[in-house]
Amino acid sequence: MRKISLFDTTLRDGEKSLGITLNAKEKLEIGRQLVKLGVDVIEAGFPAASPSELEAVRTLAREVKGAVICAFAGVEEREIDCCADALKGAGQPRIHTGIAISPVYMEKKLRLSPDQVVEMAVAAVRHARKYVGDVQFYAEDAFRSDRTFLVRVLEKVIEAGATVVNIPDTLGYATPWEYSEMISYIMNNVRNIQRAVLSVHCHNDLGMATANSLAGIKAGAGQVEGTINGIGERAGNTSLEEIIMALYTRRGSTGIECWAKTREIAATSRLVSRLSGVPVPTHKAIVGANAFTGIPASFPEHAPLNEALPFEMIDPDMVGMLGDGGFLNAWSGPYMLKQRLQELGYSLEQAELDLVYQKFLQLSGCKGDVFDEDLHGLMGDAGVAGNGITVKNISITTTGVSRATATVTLDLDGDTVTEAACGMGPVDAVFKALDLLVGERVYLEDYMLKTVGRGREALGDATVKVRYGDKGLVIGRGISTDVIEASARAYANALTKVKTIIRENTGQASN
Repeated sequence: MRKISLFDTTLRDGEKSLGITLNAKEKLEIGRQLVKLGVDVIEAGFPAASPSELEAVRTLAREVKGAVICAFAGVEEREIDCCADALKGAGQPRIHTGIAISPVYMEKKLRLSPDQVVEMAVAAVRHARKYVGDVQFYAEDAFRSDRTFLVRVLEKVIEAGATVVNIPDTLGYATPWEYSEMISYIMNNVRNIQRAVLSVHCHNDLGMATANSLAGIKAGAGQVEGTINGIGERAGNTSLEEIIMALYTRRGSTGIECWAKTREIAATSRLVSRLSGVPVPTHKAIVGANAFTGIPASFPEHAPLNEALPFEMIDPDMVGMLGDGGFLNAWSGPYMLKQRLQELGYSLEQAELDLVYQKFLQLSGCKGDVFDEDLHGLMGDAGVAGNGITVKNISITTTGVSRATATVTLDLDGDTVTEAACGMGPVDAVFKALDLLVGERVYLEDYMLKTVGRGREALGDATVKVRYGDKGLVIGRGISTDVIEASARAYANALTKVKTIIRENTGQASN
């Protein structure tokens, strides 16, 4: 069996391309889950982008073990130096450097000649090798490059010390047969290619990122790059969970495998969706809510339902998509709660369990029976708890159809504060009151509200995206049986993250 290395770039290409800003704690939580999933390489971020990004990559390098920790840079020495600084604590560090090589990018974006591009690429790899033994080079827009020039660049950077060479379809323009042909061309024409691992990195603009990546693997690539849930710029990146299950289900016929722990897929998908604020489409392959529902139309009407299994290509349990295990209530106790959470993929320390159990009792008191989807929502809510801003009380009065006044009481860094504001509806009024209380100026870019669970007492799950200055988007999430309270908690969570970004960048700038 030929083993393929899994390179996850959720924390770099997935995060930055969507304008999302994940803080160090959130990146650490995702990084640890990616290790559980079994990815080989975690691209932690772009350290030169900001002080907070540098600190986030540094935190992952120090805390996450069991995978290569990779930091991203261009060809500038300053950016490579930032990577080296961030990776000092990593057990298995890698620097990912590179430059655009297609004619249009060299002319319009870089304004450099081909000889200058080769010179800068080689210099960047050599500089990175001063710090680490594992250097990955990306040839941006490789698919639209001149093949002869691509071969020249790859030979030179491998000679300079690149251990991995990345062949991106940057614009998602390739088709599987074309991408396969390009990878085969590289394997057959780059004279020193056996000294490096060839990596494939595809975007999904034509809806073929997974197919292109698999074609590249079949043609000889040893590493595949992607993101959880396929998040990324424009139409997204290769969906890593699709790659994992495609390799798993076809391993017998292809002789190709990866060593991912498939039962961690659903838990990883839910975590990334919760922290990024990007919902998983219901029809999404492998991790969508409808991925394992329904029976083919050709299934005989007279056949018993338990005979539908032969029509399922993948057992839902194989990816951690457990069926409904019944329900819990206030009489279930902490042991039964812990047991069910473990079955759903959550591992809790005693202090964390105590916190979740108290929230479970509150939820059970409001709605009685608590189902699995409620528990997933509860765990998401626990993930944003203890954030320095706690919504204590909300009072709403309305005048007419759309005019409302909200009086909000917060626990703000240990102090109890109250403020009132008017708005076009109760949610708008609550958000304005929170702005006045917290004192940070933000722009609300998106607000989503959905139900989690069953019946009229289903949880309200609110997600907000706010922009602060030029720091990118910040995601906030809140859950409650009251949708106004859920919205308030989501907005308060986002404002807390904004305050954290300000504190981190101000503190590091003064050091």
